[in-house]
Amino acid sequence: MSIANLCRQATTAGLFMLLASGVAVAQSNGRQSSAPDLASKAMASASKRVEAAIPVVHQLQADARMQPLLQQAKGMLIVPSYGRAALGVGVQGGGALLLVRRSDGNWSGPAFYNLGGLTLGLQAGAEGGPIVMLLNNDKAVNAVMKKNNFSLNAAAGLTVVNWSKMAQGTVGIGDVVAWSGTKGLFGDVVAVGLSDIRFNQHLTDAFYGRALSPKDFAAGNIDDPHALPLQQALSEASATLK
Repeated sequence: MSIANLCRQATTAGLFMLLASGVAVAQSNGRQSSAPDLASKAMASASKRVEAAIPVVHQLQADARMQPLLQQAKGMLIVPSYGRAALGVGVQGGGALLLVRRSDGNWSGPAFYNLGGLTLGLQAGAEGGPIVMLLNNDKAVNAVMKKNNFSLNAAAGLTVVNWSKMAQGTVGIGDVVAWSGTKGLFGDVVAVGLSDIRFNQHLTDAFYGRALSPKDFAAGNIDDPHALPLQQALSEASATLK
């Protein structure tokens, strides 16, 4: 083989290696840039959910009938916006925040959850809106904290009552009290429930910048500056009047 041919082959091989190296670097950079993008989007989504929960807490606080219940609650599942109800049962929709009350009366930072469906009493054709499930006792809180996937209904051994159908003198009769900011969302039944509530690992980790589990929230020691406005709003809403 001539020297000229050898030179041409060497040049071709060199160009090929250079191109391959460039593609590899581009792919590597693409992977590196996509990871921060995904994390940033998850953080934005989590922060938006926390911010959306604050006016729901203010709405609860404005309902004078809810004050005794807020004062005694051990935990709270806040759904800032439940999806539009279509046919009445098993409708999917929405994300939730779970907070537990600390021994000093203040509230922990929120854990993030995704919701399954309302199991009973969903008003056909009703507009969606905010939902709050108040956990009235340790039984209800423990049922939530022991699992990544849980339900708040009779099948889970919990009494879940519809606040809008409760007489004023029966506050506290249920393990869980369901409240909605949308009139008639739960229909006319006394007992309601939420099923298939799943811990959202991705949003929780993105919001706090570290890996956490539901058990980490059980003691109420999880905090983050981004969650402070929600925690403060809830502490004010549930404070015992003097």
